[in-house]
Amino acid sequence: MRLDRLITLGLVQPIHRAVSGPRRAQLPILMYHSISDGAEDAVSPYYRTATRPAVFAQHMALLRAEGYRVVSLQTGLREFRSGSSDNGKTVVLTFDDGLRDFYTSAFPILREHGQTASVFLPTAFIGDQPGHFKGQECMTWSEARELHEAGIEIGSHTVNHPRLYELGFADIRAELANSKAVIEDRLGSAVVSFAYPYAFPVADRSFVRAFGDVVAQTGYRYCVTTALGCVKPGDDAYRLKRLPVNSSDDPALFRAKLEGCYDWLEIPQRAFKRWKLRFLDSGRRSNSFSDSMGASLN
Repeated sequence: MRLDRLITLGLVQPIHRAVSGPRRAQLPILMYHSISDGAEDAVSPYYRTATRPAVFAQHMALLRAEGYRVVSLQTGLREFRSGSSDNGKTVVLTFDDGLRDFYTSAFPILREHGQTASVFLPTAFIGDQPGHFKGQECMTWSEARELHEAGIEIGSHTVNHPRLYELGFADIRAELANSKAVIEDRLGSAVVSFAYPYAFPVADRSFVRAFGDVVAQTGYRYCVTTALGCVKPGDDAYRLKRLPVNSSDDPALFRAKLEGCYDWLEIPQRAFKRWKLRFLDSGRRSNSFSDSMGASLN
């Protein structure tokens, strides 16, 4: 049995249920990628990004059966910040990479259950004909438009899906601004949500702070990241945490994540990233970061 599941179900969840009392104010934002039968046997369960359609359907049925209301990122955060959804039964579904299997596999299941989602597009891979990202087929603009008209929120996932932490801030700004402009032009609607590609560098506080400024300056209201956990009152809208989900999430673990019982993993995750930044990445960004940060803030 995987260690994170063992600790979550065997230790954290029983303690959480014994001492938490009424549901705490929190908003789970689930992070999906591919909804497909892709095999990932060589990948650790935590890092897998594919969810089999049958498992995804099981997740959606569980949400419906247990009274969860599935809303878009915009709606979920607006209500959460105003306190109007503070019952612990609201959840947001997000899908990164603009993969076509969202349109072909996830969307029909969502419609069946009367649910919605937020989808983030890397615009260089979205075309009038299906493009490909890491060997997987991406949706087309006509499909994205159909999703948008059906109530699916469309957000940005940059233009080229680069590792933003390795870029200067002028290039980061271009990735954010250009992808936003393309989606707005194609769909005729404002884009206010952004999803950070790859691991979010939570340990580099200077980068995180400056990056948040760039996100705000380019016209976004929200930024979801790969930092782990549920959203809590007072969390920064430009570094929102999410909960990774894939085919390894059986009903027990999926339910525990919704309850906030998986959030404990954020502590060792953050500690490891700080160690890595200090001992493995020292000097890697120092010159380019200092120069570009100064330019971005002028």
